[in-house]
Amino acid sequence: MKVLVADDERSLLNFIARGLSAEGLDCTTVSQLHEVSMQAYQQQPDVIVLDRLFGDEDSVLELPAILKRSPKSRILLLTALDDVNDRVTGLRAGADDYLCKPFDFDELLARVQALGRRIEGQAGEAVDVVQQGNLALDPSSRLVRREGVEISLTSLEFDLLAFLMQNNGKALSRERILNKVWGQQSEPLTNIVDVYVSRLRQKLDNPPPDESMIQTVRGLGYRFRIT
Repeated sequence: MKVLVADDERSLLNFIARGLSAEGLDCTTVSQLHEVSMQAYQQQPDVIVLDRLFGDEDSVLELPAILKRSPKSRILLLTALDDVNDRVTGLRAGADDYLCKPFDFDELLARVQALGRRIEGQAGEAVDVVQQGNLALDPSSRLVRREGVEISLTSLEFDLLAFLMQNNGKALSRERILNKVWGQQSEPLTNIVDVYVSRLRQKLDNPPPDESMIQTVRGLGYRFRIT
């Protein structure tokens, strides 16, 4: 697995890189925020471990550019900002997971490996296009089109939509969605599923229909339904 670690704190950067390399991961480091998107483009890493703050610069503002250059990369944000609004901002910008400082290295490793397993699992998935109404999802190219027009999704948004579409009409609990899409049993954030569903709705329900294709099932989770 290829991992790009980006942090302006050299001691922490080297600590993380040494630890991941010792676990057999192919690790590259960068200490300047403006270099991250270029390194991501050149390396095409499976996972990017990205510090939230580089001095006064917020790396969340760079996430769209990073993901445009390396769209299949998973993003794990590291930060001392543990306010819910800060975490939600990072997730909405395209991050896949969030880890607050100070952290235990074993937890960081587990989260990196979990993100990597999701990528490995995609290699063996069926490549048949999933068609529901006027929405088409192609697992092979990882593209989504509505009436032939491409909808730009992050890697995690694509995975979430794929799972919902494959279970068209079924009520899915938040726990089941989290376990399948995020690959873990316990929530890193209590509302991470809700955050990503909200992002998908904004992109899919444009213009807003009378009823969203991703319906809320009160007290349980969500249901994808399209005719």
